[in-house]
Amino acid sequence: MNTFERPDTNTSFSFSTDTAALAIFDMQAIHHRITDTPDWWTIPEDELGELNQGNIIVCHLPADGTYDVQLVPHLADTQVRCHLHVPSGQIFIGAGEDITGGNLQPDDPTFVSGQIITLPPGNYELSVHLNEYKIQISFIPAREHHNSRRDSIRLD
Repeated sequence: MNTFERPDTNTSFSFSTDTAALAIFDMQAIHHRITDTPDWWTIPEDELGELNQGNIIVCHLPADGTYDVQLVPHLADTQVRCHLHVPSGQIFIGAGEDITGGNLQPDDPTFVSGQIITLPPGNYELSVHLNEYKIQISFIPAREHHNSRRDSIRLD
């Protein structure tokens, strides 16, 4: 598992998912879910509650499989724009099945599919764009960390 220090370095990596989901969250922001069931985030009310608090972004993908992720400085063409609270600066980006829960968190590279990036603590606006099996993500510093979504995020 690599750690990336800057969100604007055009970093690329791949992850594989069997739940057709991309998860983006700060390890500390979602730590309160560690003793919850491993699939807590599949309950729409729980997922939406954490999303609107800015603790996690779960993007439901069209299919299981391996996706290429590229972190970019800015996205003009975006399918999703949400805010994320980043208290520790340790952000996991990867498979939904690796979301914190079941007394596990994605901190061991031999058991997770994704990467941890390091950003300065704060709030960020995330933009996400999916084109087939390629996902682009940008992190822009923001004042706000709450969201007002009524539905889960679906990338098609």
